[in-house]
Order: sequence, then structure tokens, then C-alpha cells
Amino acid sequence: MAAGSEATTPVIVAAGAGGEEGEHVKPFKPEKAKEIIMSLQQPAIFCNMVFDWPARHWNAKYLAQVLHGKQIRFRMGMKSMSTVPQFETTCNYVEATLEEFLTWNCDQSSISGPFRDYDHSKFWAYADYKYFVSLFEDKTDLFQDVKWSDFGFPGRNGQESTLWIGSLGAHTPCHLDSYGCNLVFQVQGRKRWHLFPPEDTPFLYPTRIPYEESSVFSKINVVNPDLKRFPQFRKAQRHAVTLSPGQVLFVPRHWWHYVESIDPVTVSINSWIELEEDHLARVEEAITRMLVCALKTAENPQNTRAWLNPTEVEETSHAVNCCYLNAAVSAFFDRCRTSEVVEIQALRTDGEHMKKEELNVCNHMEVGQTGSQNLTTGTDKPEAASPFGPDLVPVAQRSEEPPSERGGIFGSDGKDFVDKDGEHFGKLHCAKRQQIMSNSENAIEEQIASNTTTTPSQTFISTDDLLDCLVNPQVTRIVAQLLIQGRSL
Repeated sequence: MAAGSEATTPVIVAAGAGGEEGEHVKPFKPEKAKEIIMSLQQPAIFCNMVFDWPARHWNAKYLAQVLHGKQIRFRMGMKSMSTVPQFETTCNYVEATLEEFLTWNCDQSSISGPFRDYDHSKFWAYADYKYFVSLFEDKTDLFQDVKWSDFGFPGRNGQESTLWIGSLGAHTPCHLDSYGCNLVFQVQGRKRWHLFPPEDTPFLYPTRIPYEESSVFSKINVVNPDLKRFPQFRKAQRHAVTLSPGQVLFVPRHWWHYVESIDPVTVSINSWIELEEDHLARVEEAITRMLVCALKTAENPQNTRAWLNPTEVEETSHAVNCCYLNAAVSAFFDRCRTSEVVEIQALRTDGEHMKKEELNVCNHMEVGQTGSQNLTTGTDKPEAASPFGPDLVPVAQRSEEPPSERGGIFGSDGKDFVDKDGEHFGKLHCAKRQQIMSNSENAIEEQIASNTTTTPSQTFISTDDLLDCLVNPQVTRIVAQLLIQGRSL
């Protein structure tokens, strides 16, 4: 199998062609859209669901007028094909207006402009992770231009959203989000998404350095991987899709993703949807924060910028981190008291793969195994009739390597939406999933075995090496469970 080869790619939730906007009928009612989102185990693209949103017209020029004169922080990265990820800690930052960004992006930057030190042919710019509440603090009426209620989340709008504006080549390093699932509305330009399922986590070499709350980064540049250093990445199953204006991408819980702008200007809006599993995830995150801050500040108190992501305002003290942890545990128990049974994802300590277990609050948190597992939501669901039809269309498996591909993924004749046997892919077939999970089980052992063959000059263990083990998502899950069980006995 080729490195990071593509498996079944994201499904597309599509509607019929339709005529003018007034003639369009949305393919899914809010209740049905939410049902699809909560049941899907793969990324999916919704089409023809936002044609009446005012935010549909939020291109960069319009936003430059709305935010006239407002200074925005742009992350500056190099257009290069290095095998090392460009983490935020290695990038420079520029404070500029959207007008200045657009001028620079047209390669008309003046010598006195804020982008004067950045050759447009060599650098990209990204105004990423901009929360609406701070960006439009004096224009809150704009929150209503985004209507996530159409996807079954009443009252959710721009107030719970973030804005992303980038130039060609702007990207986020490959990572997974600890909390929730993700809805991403593409407004202007196209973005290429590379996604990997949760069971591929051992093959992505997870790390928490740089540290950012709720983001687990991969050590790999997934579009130009160093396979000698990260051989397990060959087993990863890449799902790739090009997101175009007017489409909304659903990213399930704990799916890895690398996102790159492939047009001169891109504008996206996203919202993270809270899930029941987030209560336990926040305990795991508080444990991670405490360990990272304790070890890294002890190592070099004066150099926090080397390990703390710029999205984190400052490193937190041990006392504050203790408060975070206690608050997260308390919130978990508060939630437990409101529901009879809270289900969590648990890792069996005998080395077997992750499987579904439920935490029975009424029985002193006794952990017991349940039936089948659901890697997206962590909840068991009965088998239902296939949701696929003319409005829910899967993308066919692609065997070629996507990094060199810069076009769309959608076939013109519709044949790209079925596999070679004519079947629609809704979820991984049972045998295929068992094979994936089997690979995942042995990945850590193989990584350890490969690490034992290092030369004497490579045997030095750094603080980051230790942290990669201590705050591995699988380890923090076990620690969180032990903490919770200990408090309930």
C-alpha cells in the first residue's frame, strides 16, 4: 500500500440540480440533516443546503468593506515542500487589514506595507481561527447571516462560528480536534482536505508539541511525508476531497485533517458541534495541559514560544491547571447525574484495540463492555436502512496519490460516485474495519521495535519524547478513566 494511500473517500451529500435560487428546495430538513450528521462515520459534503444564507456572499472583498480598517493577525508561512510540518510556532505573524492583504495578494504590495518583508511568490498568508464574537464585536447583527439551524442545531449561528481567510498555499498542519465534530462552510475559493480516520492515530505519530488546547498534531507533513522517519504512515488511509464554494463539509469526531487553500483567495466558516463525549475529553485535555506545562516550563521557563501554540495566550501555572482538571472532573460528574448512563470510548489496558464501554453512574462507575463500537460518536446505534440515494452520494475510492492533484474530485458523469462493483460506500465493511483495527493494535509495538534499533547518538530521550508517551491520546484516556473511577469508589 502506498504511503497514506486513499481508502473510501468522503461521501457527498448532494441535492438535485435545481434552477434559480428561488426554485431550490433544500434536500434535507433540519431534523434529517442532524440525523445524518450524528450517524455518519465518514466525512461528508452537503450540497445545496446554504444557497439562501446571506453569508454565501461573504467573499474577501465584501469582508474588507465590513471590517474596514480593522487590524487582523495573519500567519505567514513559506511555500515549500519540506517534509517537516509548518507548525504555528515556526511561522511569522503580521497585523494588517483585509484591504492590505488583498493588495499584497494581487502582488501589488508597496514597500511600506505590513507585508513588505514577504515576497508573495514565496509566502502565503492565513487569517485563521478568527472568532465571530471578537471579529464582529460591534456588528453582531452579522451573526444571523450564518444559519447552522438548517443542519438541525436551533439557535446556532455566527456567534458559535470562526472565520478563515487565506491565500494560495495557506494550510493547517495535520491534526485532530479533541472536542466535538465540525461543520465547514466554504464561501470563496477551494480547499483541499486530506482526512484520516481515528483508528489511524498510531500511524499519524501524534504529538502535543506545540501545545494547543483540543488539538493533537501529527509529526508528519502528510502531503510530503518522510517515510524513512515515519514508516507506519504507509498504513494510513487517506480520504481526500476538494471543498468548493457553497458546500458544507462534515468532519466527524477525532478525524485527522490537513487543509490547504488551492485558489488565490479562500474564505471558510466553521462551527464545532458539541458532543456527549466531550465531557470526558475535557478531563483528558486537562491532564494533558497539566503535564505539558509542568515539564516544558521546568525545562526552559523563558522559552514558552517554542512549545506553546500562538493560539494559546500564555502558559498556565500548576495551580491554575489543577483548577482546570478539577473543574473538568466536576463537570463530568455533573453531567453524569443528569443521565442514567454516559457512554465513553475506552482503551483496554491489555493492549487490545479501543472498544466501546459504558460508564454506569448508578453502579459506582463500574465499567462494562457493550456491543459494537461507533468511532464517530461513541454511541451504539441500531442498524438502519441505508441512507444513500440521489441526495447522499459517496465518492469513489481513488488509488493515485493526491498531493500533486490540484483539481476537483467530482466526476462529470456520476460514475466516480460508486465503487467498481457498483456498491455505494456508507461505512467501512466489517471485514475491512477489522483489518484496520488489527493494524492499529500492532502499530505502537512496531513503533517501539523500530525505535530500539537506533544508533547510540540517537538514544537521547528529550522532554518532548517523554511527553509524546505521557500525553498520547490513548494514555490520557486511561488516566482520565482511572481518575474518574477512583473518585466514584
